[in-house]
Amino acid sequence: MPPRICNFRRDPLRQRSLATWTHESRWLSIRTVQSRNQGTAATTPPRTIFSGIQPTGVPHLGNYLGALRQWVTLQDGAPRNTSLVYSLVDLHAITVRQDPKQLRQWKKESLAMLLAIGLDPNKSIIFHQSDVPAHAELMWILSCQASTGYLGRMTQWKDKTANEKDSSEKLKLGLFSYPVLQAADILVHRATHVPVGHDQAQHLEFAREVANGFNHTFGRDVLIPPETMISPARRVMSLRDPMAKMSKSHPDPNSRILLADSEETIRRKIKAAVTDSVDGITYDPEDRPGVSNLIDILYHCDAHPAYPSQDELAKDLAGLSMRALKDRVAETVQTTIKHIRASYAHFLNENDDLDKVAAQGAEKAAKSAATTMKAVKSAVGLI
Repeated sequence: MPPRICNFRRDPLRQRSLATWTHESRWLSIRTVQSRNQGTAATTPPRTIFSGIQPTGVPHLGNYLGALRQWVTLQDGAPRNTSLVYSLVDLHAITVRQDPKQLRQWKKESLAMLLAIGLDPNKSIIFHQSDVPAHAELMWILSCQASTGYLGRMTQWKDKTANEKDSSEKLKLGLFSYPVLQAADILVHRATHVPVGHDQAQHLEFAREVANGFNHTFGRDVLIPPETMISPARRVMSLRDPMAKMSKSHPDPNSRILLADSEETIRRKIKAAVTDSVDGITYDPEDRPGVSNLIDILYHCDAHPAYPSQDELAKDLAGLSMRALKDRVAETVQTTIKHIRASYAHFLNENDDLDKVAAQGAEKAAKSAATTMKAVKSAVGLI
């Protein structure tokens, strides 16, 4: 039987995040901070940071505040010996059926938006996942090692399995095995660090497990187990259902603010946001989720918050009416995304520029992956 990934003893150091964002302008690793505090001449070791996002068209405000803005912060604050790899993971997007014409448009929109928010192809590798065959090739090789039992315990698969009887469409193999592709995305670029939210920590653990298992099976250190960079929690909830995260899957388009929405649209959506009839403004996510979500948006739109917490911000807003709060939130959101919206419109109309960025990014990503694939193929006997 082929070797399978089992529950190898986990290195406790791998359980710790070597990097956190206590503030968007501070992302240095704990190790680097300690070295500086000790007065040593140590420099930041070379690192590769990888992250990906599905090309589902224009991102919403929650995507931006939760992840995309941090991508730009990492890019602009990274030492010269750090490689930034950002992928539009279109192979992941087809784990559910997509309209081909719509997917092509979404890919175009998503790439234009990554440039609009400030990602620079001269500083970061930006590419479409499907343009680099090494991702799928490594995924197959790792699939021959990965445990089906481990994959079956992944939270998202268990959730989908539980809901299968309510669905008219049978679950597909791609949905079951997508964590292997996700691991390949990371490992093929020899990523040392991956920025994720707490809800994605399980997938990073799987990638480490795959890397350690492969190295153990073939008796050599071929793959690099990545470290987790836990980003600060910036959860933006639905404007129409404040107990659920803001999402494009919600049937009501007024539940989310897209980064390309006009000022008029932003004001209309926030004006219609679900709140309550309680007098005054307080921050209470459990009992006042709608009002608390507006405070969260107001708080997180500021890249450098003037208040230590949402509670303190709410105290300063306590005397406002609900209408005044919504007006302030709408104005803040408009200020946050107006430059992004303008840049997005520019890039979206520059088809040649987008094609050039995609092609150059794919070329760089292919070179990044080539070293890993040569070592992997040698290890398993393919070359």
